[in-house]
This record gives sequence, structure tokens and C-alpha cells, in this order.
Amino acid sequence: MGRAASTENFRKTQLFLCSVCLFGTGYGILSSDKMQGRLDMKVMAIDLGDARTGIAVSDAMGWLTGFTTVIHSWNKDKTAQEIAALVKTHRPERIVMGFPRNMDGSEGPRADLYREFAALLEELLDQPVVLWDERRTTIEAHQILSDGGYHGKKRKNTVDAVAASLILEGYLNYLNSHKE
Repeated sequence: MGRAASTENFRKTQLFLCSVCLFGTGYGILSSDKMQGRLDMKVMAIDLGDARTGIAVSDAMGWLTGFTTVIHSWNKDKTAQEIAALVKTHRPERIVMGFPRNMDGSEGPRADLYREFAALLEELLDQPVVLWDERRTTIEAHQILSDGGYHGKKRKNTVDAVAASLILEGYLNYLNSHKE
């Protein structure tokens, strides 16, 4: 695949993600009544994975997802460095990371690994990381992509960014409904 074709596929993926967030599922955009009392802040959400980590960054107003990407790395130190570079570029005021919980609300088996990675990020960024319940985000992300006709490799390369967008949406909705 040539560079032009790769760039075009990237643009189509970004356009699809935006349309899913804005129109396809009701995710990512708030109605005018929910915008009342909204905190104006940029938030970065992280969907940590073994080989791929999804990143979603809100717009400056904290209303919807403005940027998504996937970091491809098995190395957590490298992943943390790439997140640090994204933080430097996008300058979020808050960072939220998905945290594994079981359906009954108890901590999942990977909770300690996520806490350790959050501590690594906090040290590297000198900024707190909010751990956020990520139950069902990956399942919902697969469903959204399936409904949008994304299958196979195309879905595999996008699902983590969509899951990060869902974490971001949940956190932004929480901020909207709970004054800090």
C-alpha cells in the first residue's frame, strides 16, 4: 500500500470514528442541556493493552473526542514515553485511564498492573492519573465497529482507540453530572 493510500485509509478511519462518536451511537456529543455548567478542560483517556494502547483526547471544551490514536508496543516503558509525548503535544488538563473491574464491581485480575502503570505515568508526567471503570468498553467498541462494517484487521487496528473514546465519554459525562 502506498503512502497516499495509507493516508487516505487513516483519514477514512478518523472520519468513521468521528461519525460514530457524533452520530452513530449517541456517544461523544452532549445535548445543549448537558452543556450547562460544563467544565472547560481537555481530557486524555487511555485504554491500556498488552500490545496496543488506545488514546483519546477531548476537544478543549471537554465536549467530545477530538483526537484518537493507538500506540503499538509490548514494552510498557516505551508506551509510557509515547503517552508522555502525546501529553506534551495535546496538553490535557486531566488524564484518565481505564481500570479493570469485574461485572460485580470487584477489581479484575490485572488491577495491580494497571495501578503500576498509572504510577509510572504519574511519575513521568508529574500529573495525577484518574483510574476509571472500563467495564464493557472493549465489548462496546467491537460492537460499534462491527455495526460500522469494520471487520478483521481493520477492526483490530481501531478497536483500542474506540475503547479509549468510550472511556473518555464516560468520564466527560461524569464530570458533567458531578460538579467538582
